[in-house]
Amino acid sequence: MTTVSALGTPTALGPASSSASTPQGELRQAAQAFEAIFLRQLLASARAADFGGEELLGGPGLEQFEAMRDEHFADIASEQGVFGLAEAIERQLSAHIQQGEG
Repeated sequence: MTTVSALGTPTALGPASSSASTPQGELRQAAQAFEAIFLRQLLASARAADFGGEELLGGPGLEQFEAMRDEHFADIASEQGVFGLAEAIERQLSAHIQQGEG
């Protein structure tokens, strides 16, 4: 389980906070990273939709800010398991790690 600290920084709690040095911990980090990349692409595609007309405050500065905001949102959402994609990937691939150890 992951929570957000008072400063807005995600922190891992309990058994889910596997050490990254273990195969399971590395798998968890890789799955979360994949989910974050997937969410960034999803948000970028949604934002690319043109509903006609220029925004009043548009431009490269706003586009950069939106990209940074989307990236931050995707990182937090994947670390907290909001969409569950990382958990599903980890669950599917865990069987392969366990088979390799046995």
